[in-house]
Amino acid sequence: MGKITSHLRNTLYQVEIQSESGNQIVADEPIELGGGNLGFSPDELVRAALAACTSATLRMYADRKGWDLQDVNLELDFIWDKELSKTTIHRNIHLSGNLDEAQKDRLLNIANMCPIHKVYSNPIEIISSLK
Repeated sequence: MGKITSHLRNTLYQVEIQSESGNQIVADEPIELGGGNLGFSPDELVRAALAACTSATLRMYADRKGWDLQDVNLELDFIWDKELSKTTIHRNIHLSGNLDEAQKDRLLNIANMCPIHKVYSNPIEIISSLK
């Protein structure tokens, strides 16, 4: 996995993010938090990573099996419980195509195996340093 770099200039909370492969996005805070709402908020980026990974994982699996998966739509909601220091992400998956119940059940299990799901479901260690 490549490095991600970010740069924050003088515009409040607007962060330019670039991948090692050259892809770019902007993150920002919503207006009610003092930002300009010019990009995904950090918690939206967390959910977006899970949505993208889940969708791609389901597509890859269905394609390998030759299943008629026509469309994948996800809705993700993010809840932070300060008292329990716990994050809960509700992921609702809607699958379209000529799929039987066994195939849908298998795809739900596969959704839980996407790499980002595994990252978010296990302990994460973040090591920070100043350069």
